Amino acid sequence: MPTADALPPTRGRTDPAPRAAARSAPGRLLAVLAAFDHTHPALGLTDIARRAGLTLTTAHRLVGALTEWGALERDADGVYHVGLRLWEIAALAPRGLALRQVALPYLEDLYEATHENVQLAVRDGAEVVYIEWISGRSAVGVHIRVGARWPLHATGVGLALLAHSEQAFQEEYCDGPLAAFTPYTLTDPGRLRRQLAEVRRTGTAVSSRQITEDALSVAAPVHGRNGTVAAAVSVVVPHLGAQVPALIPAVRLAARGISRALGWQPGRP
Repeated sequence: MPTADALPPTRGRTDPAPRAAARSAPGRLLAVLAAFDHTHPALGLTDIARRAGLTLTTAHRLVGALTEWGALERDADGVYHVGLRLWEIAALAPRGLALRQVALPYLEDLYEATHENVQLAVRDGAEVVYIEWISGRSAVGVHIRVGARWPLHATGVGLALLAHSEQAFQEEYCDGPLAAFTPYTLTDPGRLRRQLAEVRRTGTAVSSRQITEDALSVAAPVHGRNGTVAAAVSVVVPHLGAQVPALIPAVRLAARGISRALGWQPGRP
């Protein structure tokens, strides 16, 4: 699973904001916000302008407007950070804080049953985005941040989400570039398709040594009210000695509990 010193590549995104997006007023504002990420949580005005592909004058004007509104905050050293106003807005996202609040009791139960790393994630395009995690006691170096992204094919939660996505999207994803992180990462389209079929058959995804060679994850899909897969939950354990058959029921129980809390009813089409 992801480690503190490993940052995943992204599919279909440029770093940090395409200059084309800066040609319109909304695009320029979004480019300023996109200049911030997990590796650049604090930026000076010059860095914002450079990463957003804007002139310093334009960046100064837009940063001032965003700071006045509360989207950015400026500290005593003149360095800018993402503001609380954005957190307030983001909390309204049904796949963000609201989902975390519903899921947290079941994630805590899963942690108490395993004392291992527990994660909750959603799909955003070709990537999995982690929205909650509970750190376990194992030696596996999992240092997930809320908002961290990884390619779908390389994680347990990603496989669970990909397997239940639209068929056309699955085909497009399998035919696209599949990044490798270890010798065990699924990079063969045929093997990936067979793995996704197995996930759908069993209702569980097992990802072994795909991101780091010492970790294994067991994941299960979380269904929303209308029956579609809204998220995935997983537990991450050391690869050596992993008791997968014992972990599967616990993970599926947590996923089913979250699904019911979201309004899902078993047997509903």
